[in-house]
Amino acid sequence: MTADLSIRHAVEKDLGPLLDLYTHLAEGNAPYRLAQARDTFARFLRYEGSAIVLGEMEDLPVASCTVVVVPNLTRGAKPYALIENVVTHPLYRGYGFGKAVLDFATHHAWKQGCYKAMLLSGSQDPNILGFYQSAGFEQSKTGFQKRRTL
Repeated sequence: MTADLSIRHAVEKDLGPLLDLYTHLAEGNAPYRLAQARDTFARFLRYEGSAIVLGEMEDLPVASCTVVVVPNLTRGAKPYALIENVVTHPLYRGYGFGKAVLDFATHHAWKQGCYKAMLLSGSQDPNILGFYQSAGFEQSKTGFQKRRTL
């Protein structure tokens, strides 16, 4: 069914539907004002090589992820990519759309000269971890994070 999926980089006119898709990212992830999203998106585009990947079925966003290309002073100055905000609309899960979006994102990273692409998942769900492994990611490093407390 992925043959019907079109994948491209998101542009500003996609923000409304993209924010709706993000409501399926995590519980309580409510969309915020479109004006604020436009400002954030404009700032995001200043990260050279970075993109929000958007998978659509009949012009409806059904899957997405963000890929950020980070300049690097090691590995021969080859950048690396961080993939975040991986989401597939619940009605479209199980068709390979998330994997297709991740494949697109990693190929984008390779075109940018990245030597690796990384993602973190807060999930311990074996199905979600298996999904990332089936998309070609290996669970080979230990991730840590420090969140800001208010």
